Amino acid sequence: MTDRASQGSRVLIVDDTEGVRLYVANCLSALGYSSSLMGSGQAALESLRSGERPDLVLLDIMMPEMDGLETLRRIREIDPDLPVVMVSVVGRAPTIVEAMNLGASDFINKPFEQEELAEMLLRVLGDEAGRRVGSGLTADDDAHAWTSPAMSKIGEVLNQISDTNVTALIQGESGVGKEIVARAIHQRSTRADGPFVKVNCAALPEDLLESELFGYEKGAFTGASGRKIGKFEVACSGTIFLDEIGEMSPALQAKLLQVLQDSQFTRLGGNREVTVDIRVVCATHRPLLSMVADKSFREDLYFRLNVVNIQIPPLRHRRDEIPELVERFLARYSAEYGRPLPTLSEDLKESFQSYGFPGNVRELENMVKRIVVLGSQASIMTELASTGGAHSAKAEGFNQLLSEIEDTAGDIPLREVGKRVALEVEREAIEVALEQTGSNRKKAALLLGVSYKTLLQKIRDCQVEVR
Repeated sequence: MTDRASQGSRVLIVDDTEGVRLYVANCLSALGYSSSLMGSGQAALESLRSGERPDLVLLDIMMPEMDGLETLRRIREIDPDLPVVMVSVVGRAPTIVEAMNLGASDFINKPFEQEELAEMLLRVLGDEAGRRVGSGLTADDDAHAWTSPAMSKIGEVLNQISDTNVTALIQGESGVGKEIVARAIHQRSTRADGPFVKVNCAALPEDLLESELFGYEKGAFTGASGRKIGKFEVACSGTIFLDEIGEMSPALQAKLLQVLQDSQFTRLGGNREVTVDIRVVCATHRPLLSMVADKSFREDLYFRLNVVNIQIPPLRHRRDEIPELVERFLARYSAEYGRPLPTLSEDLKESFQSYGFPGNVRELENMVKRIVVLGSQASIMTELASTGGAHSAKAEGFNQLLSEIEDTAGDIPLREVGKRVALEVEREAIEVALEQTGSNRKKAALLLGVSYKTLLQKIRDCQVEVR
């Protein structure tokens, strides 16, 4: 894939993992780009010193021997103007900040999809890849997403707002498909030919998020060697999707409110008003109304965002979708990885139907992807058997409580009934949150929308075992 052929810009991919290099190269090829693949920073530097001049370098931060930051420093000595985009793991915000100060052009969080790669190329190179990909939804994908009764109702709402420019707030648990709905809003709108730009508000610290959203002028801060266009400007004439809006700081909430009211903002370090024509779609798994009540989310911004509220039910309440989702994921990843299409056993299909899926559609997708890549269902069956047993035990405990209440009707005060049922529900919610966060209590508290101190007290009250 090192020849230019008749393709467009060429990207130098630098990553120590071969599978990642090949995946990115395939994505770039689908977007019309050629690529060179390097397994280390040292190899990339030698290539550049020998005269290779790619249009962009996609550089992994976490590499052995010479990491991405040191590689970036040396690339800047060779070519100060070569666009370099850092590939980072979500949660390494300080490293990203350091990379930006060293002159990185942009960053992309790992793992990423082809659509996110296209959007980054549009921002950095100004190429048409992001526009060609559009929303990332084909007509066939869009049609399949709305076949169940629950999603069909949401689809009807999207049709009603398709010819308007109203903001939309999408709420639901992590992994239910909020981004799919956001992309469908864009795809069905009059802005479908414009860009769809996604921003994960939880992935960046406040100062870096502000510069990503609104851009900056030369000299705005150390390392700002030139003007950078923010994502609001990149999304002009299209849609900007602000994922995890509940994580945005109060200061940025105020600036976002100004954009919604006036369609104007100023870049960091600038004094000229920038006018944009965009549609704003937001999503969160957090209880925004509760956050408004405790003053951690602005009430005026909430009402500005909540013009159309779309609640996506969890997968456990949409079990009729599971067989079709499984078939679609099997077909997609068999084609993507060049593997034979697996035939799932009846036992596995039944297990999928009875499993609680705390990670929702994303968890199901990852399970199917593993089946395709590994060519085996055994590990998934083992996983479902162990976690399914845990969920069955929870259900049995709840059923026992209901039976006791029924058998002793009239003997237990109503207040006590409510208290015991609430305790059982809270116990299950806490256990699911801890499962999803790998027993990280601080993350579980954020997921549940309570303070860390409150969660610790609830864990004691509900007698939850934390592993």
